[in-house]
Amino acid sequence: QVQLVESGGGLVQPGGSLRLSCAVSGSDFSIYVMGWYRQAPGKQRESVASISTIGTTNYPNSVKGRFTISRDNAKNTVYLQMNSLKPEDAAVYYCNAQRGWKTYWGQGTQVTVSS
Repeated sequence: QVQLVESGGGLVQPGGSLRLSCAVSGSDFSIYVMGWYRQAPGKQRESVASISTIGTTNYPNSVKGRFTISRDNAKNTVYLQMNSLKPEDAAVYYCNAQRGWKTYWGQGTQVTVSS
């Protein structure tokens, strides 16, 4: 059973930074495409970053240049560095692992951006 556990969320002021972590257990981490998604109240879940098995990254325009996804295959962990945070970045952030038709989710971590 693949398990994903996020950490690192919290309250930050606009313009601040946070780093989210997602630890993966129960499978070979290196074979999964990893991603971060977020869901704000009343909105659909959306992708904010993804990283392939060979390290290729992808971001939507809304976070490009501010968010950076990275993975450490030795630690079975994926990270999301979030800089220049805006109030509209506030959401529950979810980690995702995907390989073919198999997809796994973490429980989510809350990010609040407020002064």
